[in-house]
Amino acid sequence: MPEHLPLTFEIIGVLSILVLTVCLFAFEVVRVDVAAISVMVLIGLTSLIPGYGGLVDAEQLFSGYSSNAVISIIAVMIIGAGLDRTGIMSKLANSILKLGGTTEGRIIPIVSGSVGLISSFLQNIGAAALFLPVVNRIARRGNLPISRLLMPMGFCAILGGTITMVGSSPLILLNDLIANANEAAPGRREIEQLGLFSVTPIGIALLAMGIFYFLVLGRFVLPVVKDKPAESGNMLRYFRESYGIEGEVYECVVTNESSLVSHKMREIDAAGRAGWIVAIRSGNEMTVAPRGDTEFWVGSEMAIMGKRDAVVDFANEYGLQVKNEMKVFAEVLSPGNAGIAEAVIPPHSSLIGKSIKDVGLRNLYGATVLSVFRVDEVIDRGLAELELKAGDTLVLHVKWDDLGTIADARNDFVVVTDFPRKDERPDKLTYAAACFALTLFLVLFTDIRLSAALMTGAVGMILSGVIKIEEAYNSIGWQSVFLLASLIPLGIAVENSGTAAWIANEVLFYFSDAPIWSLQLVLAVMATLFTLVMSNVGATVLLVPLAINIALGVGGNPTIFALTVALATSNSFLIPTHQVNALIMGPGGYRVVDFMRAGGIMTVLFLAVLVFMLNWLYS
Repeated sequence: MPEHLPLTFEIIGVLSILVLTVCLFAFEVVRVDVAAISVMVLIGLTSLIPGYGGLVDAEQLFSGYSSNAVISIIAVMIIGAGLDRTGIMSKLANSILKLGGTTEGRIIPIVSGSVGLISSFLQNIGAAALFLPVVNRIARRGNLPISRLLMPMGFCAILGGTITMVGSSPLILLNDLIANANEAAPGRREIEQLGLFSVTPIGIALLAMGIFYFLVLGRFVLPVVKDKPAESGNMLRYFRESYGIEGEVYECVVTNESSLVSHKMREIDAAGRAGWIVAIRSGNEMTVAPRGDTEFWVGSEMAIMGKRDAVVDFANEYGLQVKNEMKVFAEVLSPGNAGIAEAVIPPHSSLIGKSIKDVGLRNLYGATVLSVFRVDEVIDRGLAELELKAGDTLVLHVKWDDLGTIADARNDFVVVTDFPRKDERPDKLTYAAACFALTLFLVLFTDIRLSAALMTGAVGMILSGVIKIEEAYNSIGWQSVFLLASLIPLGIAVENSGTAAWIANEVLFYFSDAPIWSLQLVLAVMATLFTLVMSNVGATVLLVPLAINIALGVGGNPTIFALTVALATSNSFLIPTHQVNALIMGPGGYRVVDFMRAGGIMTVLFLAVLVFMLNWLYS
């Protein structure tokens, strides 16, 4: 039985920072990226202690920003955006409909398997975002409840991230953490790093388990959300049933008796009419989604969306004349040019905590917010002051060209509605496929670093015109980048200070006689629990050094123990804390209890399959 190691002041300091980090993530005192940056700065400030060089060398403090893992993630995001720009997802939706028809039992495995395989090379949040409009289209055309399709898609997007070493941030980060462990103990036998497909058998087994689970038990664990009904194939009927929004647009003219003359648009918003007026023409100037400072004059014409009775009441109240037919706005607001769309606020959006008025959707994107769907509530009053939350679904009236701009701001919005895009580049599909194939060739058959191989494909897509450089910048989830880069110094501090060795020794003190598989299970459970209250990257940084030291203490394979942690951080199904779960919660109309019911069984199955596959393959 191992003896207790001494608890040094350096270890106490690192343990204190670890506790602080967990608290910042768990209680969301600040955004996760801000928390990570703050922890990094705190580690740097330890060099001010007299006679002490700091927990991390000054040269290593910002090393995360140039690390292999961070550059790899940036490249993967650009590659994913390039593939999306070719319109390949629309083609995929049509193919799935041909193969699966309108039967839930056939569509679930096809959709889930497709998103799982795609997320093995893209970030799972990116793959899920790409598939949201695909699933929406399939649900509407097949008259299926979207709540029965989105959860299998989301869960399998997470599972698909375990198929390759570039499928999720923890796996991309893993080799860097192993390299740090090797540098921290130069006299020790070097710990083996993993190749691109080292995890593929485990990932495929996990994905197959997820698909089989929903096929067998889906009818019992998947909800049919009443407030978010099965899409019917008729878009206007869908929005009427789901949000009470009528798609009819009427033209009105400001008369001499109108009380709106010389008043501004924002004054009507304050009266609770936000979202009604979708376009205004004063003189020769026409504005879709007019700004708050737009003034009304005698003769100004406006397009108002809503039920005819409500529009007539509004016109009578403000002295407007309702026209018999729409002429002025017929072209600009025709279904081919504009319409109603849904956009979800993803968990990494910079808009979270801001009001709709502060965001300025009208000014920036030419979009009018008609209502907001939050968990199980439709909010259509006081929208200007409403603070946005992760998972909110914004129902917008917008020109399709402007909606394309919103869709490009993928860090802040995920557009759910399928819409006609003029900026897709299907003619670039061959170039995109060639760049992707070149990337795979470099990863598989050369010794070039993973980051250099992935960035080759990303730069190739930019140079070949698959994606513009501005679009590439917008495709990068900077919150994820800063989160990962800022936590890497914490992992170095945990390893170099001896904190990981101390915690591992304490664990082994009580579990010294336990079989190796049970220690792997303990680590997997710890990673699962940590991931539920903090980011999967944070859990990986904290637990991989610990796993390596436990493996060395019991004579196990440190690479496999580290891999156990990196894979188990994808076991995020119990509550909607994972980015993918937060993304689908609003569009699917899910509640927390829905995730607990479906995700509870999935969590147990994940742990069982993971530990079995690890010991079967590497025992």
